[in-house]
Amino acid sequence: MRSIKYTGLLNLLVVALLAINGTSCVNLKKVELMQKKSITDYSQEIENVSQAEYQINSGDHLYIKVFSSDSKTSKMFQTDFPELMNSSYIYLNSYKVDADGFVNYSFAGQIEVKGLTIPQAQDFIEAKLGEYYKDINVYVKLVGFNVTILGEVESPGTFTIDKEQITLFQALGMAGGVTDFARANQVTLIRKSPNGNKVEQLDFTDNGLLKSEFLYLLPDDVIYVAPRAAKSFAFDKFPYGMAFGILSIGLSVFAIFK
Repeated sequence: MRSIKYTGLLNLLVVALLAINGTSCVNLKKVELMQKKSITDYSQEIENVSQAEYQINSGDHLYIKVFSSDSKTSKMFQTDFPELMNSSYIYLNSYKVDADGFVNYSFAGQIEVKGLTIPQAQDFIEAKLGEYYKDINVYVKLVGFNVTILGEVESPGTFTIDKEQITLFQALGMAGGVTDFARANQVTLIRKSPNGNKVEQLDFTDNGLLKSEFLYLLPDDVIYVAPRAAKSFAFDKFPYGMAFGILSIGLSVFAIFK
């Protein structure tokens, strides 16, 4: 009778141990990024021909720099002056796009740039200045390229991007990557549009994202990584080590005294 009692308790402990172990397991297929789904042949170069380009909007800040081979023109635009070229300097020397879509550039007056891409604005400003100055080249940079990453990532927050371009996966790396409870196949991208916002559902587990027009982020993009349903049970906070230790000790004791 005593042996049956101990055997029953032993079986109960084993079942509990297996149950806890089951709750700690994560389906890696739902977390693993860039699985071979849409693209199966890696021997060929993967081209992304549908990349979206950001269109300048009201409230944006543009850093405009003019270069010239002519010494007098260069001095006028202060091209020959040394610059710090850090983010603070660039922001303080930038031009804000007003509500009507214009920048007030002192050397050419009001210039409409809203709706243009950065390369288009660069060419347009260069053409405008070319009416008054010779041998000039214009450099335009968008100031304050921020992206926000929320949800099941290790370090959510808003990040300032210093480079001209950044991909979804590079931005995800800045946030520390996804957690074990991320639903990587259900990622929401919120992007500004001329009349408001556009929402896209992305699958980070599908390598076909490398060909997507949304691979490269645009200023003020928001990425939200959804949690798995299991997260609601807070199993990620469960003290698995302690539980396994207690159960192991219990099994050993019952094995000795049964």
